Amino acid sequence: MTASLLPRRTAQWCAALGGVSLLLTVFLTFGLKEGGMGVHLSLVLCLAALGGLGLALLRREGYGREILLAALLPIGLALLLRVLCLDYASYDYRDFLAQWAAYFRTHGGISAIKDPVGNYNAPYLYFMALISYLPFPDLYAIKLFSILFDVLLAWGGLRLVKVLLPARKAAPLLAFCLLLLLPTVVLNGAYWGQCDSIYGAFVLHALACALDKRPGWSVALLAVAFSFKLQTIFLIPLWCVLWYGGRVKFRHLLLFPATYVLTILPAFLLGKPLGDILGVYLGQKQEYTHKLTFNAPSVFSLLPYYAEVDLAFWSKVGIIAAFGLVLAVLAFLFFHRDTLSGWNILAAGVVMAIGVPYLLPYMHERYFFLADCLTLVWFCVDRRRLPVFLLTALASLSSYCVYLRLKYTLVLSFFGQTWVMGVESLLMLAALVLAVGALIASSLQKKPGI
Repeated sequence: MTASLLPRRTAQWCAALGGVSLLLTVFLTFGLKEGGMGVHLSLVLCLAALGGLGLALLRREGYGREILLAALLPIGLALLLRVLCLDYASYDYRDFLAQWAAYFRTHGGISAIKDPVGNYNAPYLYFMALISYLPFPDLYAIKLFSILFDVLLAWGGLRLVKVLLPARKAAPLLAFCLLLLLPTVVLNGAYWGQCDSIYGAFVLHALACALDKRPGWSVALLAVAFSFKLQTIFLIPLWCVLWYGGRVKFRHLLLFPATYVLTILPAFLLGKPLGDILGVYLGQKQEYTHKLTFNAPSVFSLLPYYAEVDLAFWSKVGIIAAFGLVLAVLAFLFFHRDTLSGWNILAAGVVMAIGVPYLLPYMHERYFFLADCLTLVWFCVDRRRLPVFLLTALASLSSYCVYLRLKYTLVLSFFGQTWVMGVESLLMLAALVLAVGALIASSLQKKPGI
């Protein structure tokens, strides 16, 4: 975006409002419950560094003074919203994250990596071990780590839009700002204390690198994303499309296992059994198999709440359906590989990010995080995709609220049956149908210059 696209007076007003937001952020930080003046001052410095990082990344992408001034408003609002969330301690934090941090603190920090603590993969446990050395509240440290990746996530969205719209400046900037302010992104890290922005950021950058003719970096970043979260697997099949579309070579794909080994090597060298390291995702899967859905707006939310179903049978049906969807997308794009463009690669990514968790059993509400981010990016690339983004974002946000409020949002009862998340499931289904239709349409025509 140049000065002609953003009048100087508008930039100045945005900067002024952004300054007010930042001042209010500082004021609220000193009123947080945990820690004393030293902790609060450290938080202010960390938040200032995160805001500065956001501006530095925009500058790196070629945005000038007027845009940087205007960007103070979304960055200031993003930091303000996150400070309002910092004191909340979720059940997940109290029952899991706080316990893991306490264990590392009392068992030698890094040396405790070898112990069976936590059910996250090694890279996140490195972070948990490191913060055990700090005289800083674990709650804030954990959330700041996620907020850092919120900024990197927004940068990834900017890069992805920029690759697809190289002549545009406004659309990538819009993606950056909206990702910073997307409700599920704000709630996920700063409020809930979760870390989905970490793998989400790496996935967006991996896809941007793939479309920007950096295949090696693309596969390596994808492997890092997978080392943090199993949910990366929803989009891994997209690299098959990139492979037979000629954007990634087979030799680049070999970087995936090599990079993954590097991420887990420190844990192995510290004495953690290889079986424990490699089995962490299998353990996560086996931990949550007593219900078909865990507040996720998936297809299983269309079943009445009190319905008695065969869990084993329907879980197999869901797994087969998810595999079928992925194979159908891969086959369809294989037969249209001669006209494969960045536009339909992104569309395929959206279909997988929505469709795979929608069909799989045992999904949690947070497993649509990639869908939230990719549909937003898709909207910034093509404004006709606004309905897909809004449907996905509303369904996902409502499912977050179910967990965070411990209360269902939209309960339907008729014909003697009750659906506690049927509306959210239908919204997500509508988004999936629209995305599939758009993928088919975009694959039948090649976008010029992409």
